[in-house]
Formats: sequence, structure tokens, C-alpha cells
Amino acid sequence: MASIRFANILLETKPRALHFPTMYYRADVPFRPSGENGAWTLTEGGAVDFTTYFNALSVIKLRRYTRATAYRLHLQVQGAPCSVTQTRATRLGMTPEVLAQTAVELPHTDRWTDVVLDLLDDEQSVLVGFQLASEGVVAMRDAYYEVDIDGDPRTVDLAIATTTFRKESFIRKNMKLVRTELLDADDDISRHLTMHVVDNGRTLDPQESGDPRITISPNENVGGAGGFARGMIEAMEQSTPATNVLLMDDDVEVSPESIRRTYELLRMVNDEYAEAFVSGAMLNIEDTEVMREDTAYIDPELGICMPAKSRMMVSQYLDVVDNEAFDEELSVPANAHRYAAWWYCCIPMSVIRRVGLPLPVFVRYDDVEYSIRSNPKFMTMNGICVWHAKFEIRYNAGVERYQRTRNGMIAQMTTGLAPDFDTFLKGLHRQVDLEMRKFNYTDAELALDGFEDFLKGPKFIEQPVAQERFMRANRIKEQMVPFDELSQQAEDMGLKDFDPERLTRPMMEMDRQRSLQERAFDYLTHNGQRFIPAGSKDEAGAESYAVITHDGWEYPAGAIHGEDIIIAVDWASRKGVIRRKDTKRYREVVKRYKRDMAYFKKHRERLAQEYKDAALKLESVGFWKRYLDME
Repeated sequence: MASIRFANILLETKPRALHFPTMYYRADVPFRPSGENGAWTLTEGGAVDFTTYFNALSVIKLRRYTRATAYRLHLQVQGAPCSVTQTRATRLGMTPEVLAQTAVELPHTDRWTDVVLDLLDDEQSVLVGFQLASEGVVAMRDAYYEVDIDGDPRTVDLAIATTTFRKESFIRKNMKLVRTELLDADDDISRHLTMHVVDNGRTLDPQESGDPRITISPNENVGGAGGFARGMIEAMEQSTPATNVLLMDDDVEVSPESIRRTYELLRMVNDEYAEAFVSGAMLNIEDTEVMREDTAYIDPELGICMPAKSRMMVSQYLDVVDNEAFDEELSVPANAHRYAAWWYCCIPMSVIRRVGLPLPVFVRYDDVEYSIRSNPKFMTMNGICVWHAKFEIRYNAGVERYQRTRNGMIAQMTTGLAPDFDTFLKGLHRQVDLEMRKFNYTDAELALDGFEDFLKGPKFIEQPVAQERFMRANRIKEQMVPFDELSQQAEDMGLKDFDPERLTRPMMEMDRQRSLQERAFDYLTHNGQRFIPAGSKDEAGAESYAVITHDGWEYPAGAIHGEDIIIAVDWASRKGVIRRKDTKRYREVVKRYKRDMAYFKKHRERLAQEYKDAALKLESVGFWKRYLDME
């Protein structure tokens, strides 16, 4: 039997912790840092509870994933008489249960005093934690959970692989955190951790990391897929080959404690989960307490990515408990495949050696395809997470229309993301249909560009064309203009009373219910674009317009019904675009869509065989070394 220091009690003074302290603790009196060796102090008599997202111990997950046999709490206290008492959370409890029989009572002490609390556990417990209560001013420090395991810890050499493209501020911050909080620490992880920064933008000095265990590799811009492929290769070939590779986006904020807990989890994992992926949750940078996803799946009917859980508020006790007790088998369809996104995903090297490297698809669906190809179990846990920008405020048609269409179809041919390829054909139809209903013919054609590049077969992506095609998609996608220019365009068109500075998000997102007659009209005429002569509205009618969000996923059918002009606005970037109904262009896109579908139906079997035959080559180390010019 061995003991592992698994999780430190995490207390921070960063803005997110100050705004949402209940992610870390709940106190009925002020609880503040006291500036001495990481100590925090209850400033008067009261209690502080740590049954929270970052500071409760997830015994339900440890029982499932590891060889854990017992749990202990360690901490030091100083000051007024106080007590340390275990708490626990069960599935249906509204508040943490305080286990009075576990209380350790301490008299007043002017010296730091060690407290060790053996934690009770049973099958009903989801989380265990603790409460510190005092009669006056008391301080605590160096609090952590220790786990006893059956047998010896596994030897883990963890390599962080992160890909960056001109996001210097994010990556420099994360390198510094890894260096100061992990590599410079005097504990086990510091001797078994490396970091590989793949610099697709070639904007970093390869010598600037400040530690030989952090390498910066200038790389061609081959997207996330190429960057992570190189990181996997470098982790595989480092002086002591990595046992596990933690893939992490560059534009995330991460707590070093999440990395530490990942490392310790891997040391005590049981045989059943030895080759599982550790999937870190994505919390929103903008809405700090919102957990968007920890694993997801491909909807077998729609072919789209869906979170396995509903959104959780990690500052709320009930959501913290539900997050760990949640059973994905109840929410994920039986015929759907789960995956782990690469904003934070730790993969065993044994899996990489067995199933190969990512497909050369630049961005989008690379992580989805890889998880589904690997077919692993997944480990998730409260407190293992990153903060990432919300998807809603970084919509990019170059990614969501071109990359998503092309890569989803490639991955379906090579790996099988959904039960049937027709799922992705329906998805293409929905994308083109949605954009045209909103008069966005440019981005409808962008989706067809992705389809047509897929139709070129695997030899097309074997060549280093990924960057050029992605850059082209971003050049030709619908281009928005700043608000001042948008206002001038609206004025020149005679659109009355349009003032973007007076807009609010609810105004842009507002929709209305359509009548049955209006719904029938929109369906039959494709929002007034077929069976209706161009220019049928009078001049006064043409001056009316609808203002909607530029978010490509939305369809405000009632707001745009009967309009010839749509102003689409992106409130985050303070930009927008004016669209006019164009029946001629509408017919051209429809004609192109039908022509592409006819070609696919004729060549479907050939394409399926070509992609299947090419998969092993495209996923091999030899291919990637040539592709990345590493040989």
C-alpha cells in the first residue's frame, strides 16, 4: 500500500476567485489570505466550508477510476479554538452533510498545529470535504487530501503538448505557470513533467522558455491537428518517452493544480481505466462559473457536436454534486460516440502508438475523430478544467462552414463518427439552407467549397494545402465592417433609424412567433426567394429591414419574415454586415448544390474506399514527419 498527496486545497486571489468565491469555499464570515506561507484566515468567529467544485474530494470518481482504499485530510491551523469536521455530499442532499462524529477539536494555539482527519466514505457519498469552524480569529495553511492506494503508484512521465498561433500572451503566461508552479516545485511531478510548445506562428524565441524541460518548436502553420501531431511525436521521442500526453489549447487559462491532479490521478489509476483519456472541463472565461462541457458526443441524427451534460454552474453546490454523479449513459444516445475535446485532453502514449496520430485536417473534428477512433473510456473530475472563450462570441464561418463540412465528411469516411454518412449530407443541406434563408449566399457557398474539397479525395489533403485552404476560407467568407462604416452603408441605402450604438443583445436576439400562413410561405418560397419575381416589393417595402445576430447557428425566422434586407450584427466585435435578397444568386447556389450532390452520388463508393485505404498512411508517424518537414 502507498499514499499519494492527490489534491491541494486551492485558494486563489485571482479575479475569478474574488467574483465567484463559492467555486472554492463558502464562509459565513470574511475569509481572507493572510500573506504568510499561503495561509488564509477566518477574521472572526464563524465557519468556512470546502465542499466545493475545486476543494471537495470526488470519492465517487476515485472509487471508479483508481485503486483508492482510504482518504485523509491534512492541514495546519493557528489561532483561536476551532474544530475541523468532515462533510459529505450525496445525490439528493440540498446542502453538505456535516459529520459531527468526525470533528477534531483544537484549543487556542500560537503555533502552527498539524491536523489529520481520516475521512469516512461509503457508496452513498459523491463528494467528501471539510468545514473549519472557530470561536475567533484562526488561520489555516497547507491543506490537502491524501489517498491510500492498493499497490504501488504507477510511473508517469507527463508531457504537455500545446499548439500556438500568434497568441503570445496566453502561451507565455501558461509557460510561466508550468515553470514556476510545477517544474520548480520540490515534489514528484517536477521530476516527471515536460512541456512542448509547437509554435505554428513562428513568433516565439525558441530559447525564451527559461527551462530546458520546456521546448519551443517553430513549425509551419498546420493548424491544431498538425501542431498536436508534432507535440505527440516530440513527447514520444524525448529522452525519457512520455507515458501520457496532455493536449492543451494555447488560448486557455489553466490552474496548475488541474495539471497536478491529472498527474496524481494517473499514478493511482486502476487497470480498467489505465488507457482512459482524462478530459478536462471547459469553463467560460467570460462567464467564469459556467461549465460548458467535459465530454461530448456526435448526434447520430444531426451529425453535430453535443455536450454530454447540460451546462453546470460550478459555483452552485447542487450542480457540483450533480456534475460528479451524472451518468452519461442516460443522456448520450446508445448509438452515439463520445469524445474529448483538445482544450484539455490527456492521452496515454500506448494509445497513440496503437492508433496513430491525428488526420491532417488543420482544425475542427480532429479531436472528435481521434477520440472516436481510439474508443477509450473517459475520466472527468471536478477541479480538472480550463477556462476558454465562449464559442458564441468567436463564431467563424471559415471554421464552421468550410472546415466543419469538409472535415466531418472526411472523418466519417475514415473512422465513422455517425451511424450513416447521410447524417453529414443532411448537415450540409441544413447549413446551406440556413445561410440562404438569411440571405448569406457567401457562407452558403463556403460550405459547398468544403464539400467540393472533400470530393477531391484523400490525395488532396495529403499535400500541405491545409493552411492555404483555411486562409482562403477566411478571405472569402462574409466580411463584416465596423459600426461606423455599417451606419454609413445603412444611411446610403435609405434604411431609416438604424443606429448600432443603440442596439442591445436582447434586441438582436429577439424573434417572434410566425403564423401558420407565414410558416407555409417561408417554407414554399424559401423565405421569398423562389416562385417570387425579383423586385416584387415596392420601394417603401424595400426600406424595411431586420436586425439579427451574426451568429451563424441562429435562425430568427419571425424576425426576418417578409424582409428583403437583413442587417447581421456581431456585438462582441462591434461589426456587422448588410445583406440583400438576391434571387439570381440564390438560384446559382441551388444549382451548384444539386450538381455537387449528383457528383457525390456517382462517386460515393470510390471515395469511401479511397479514404478508407488512405487512413493508415495519413495517421502514421512517417507521414507526419514528412508533412512537417521533421526528417
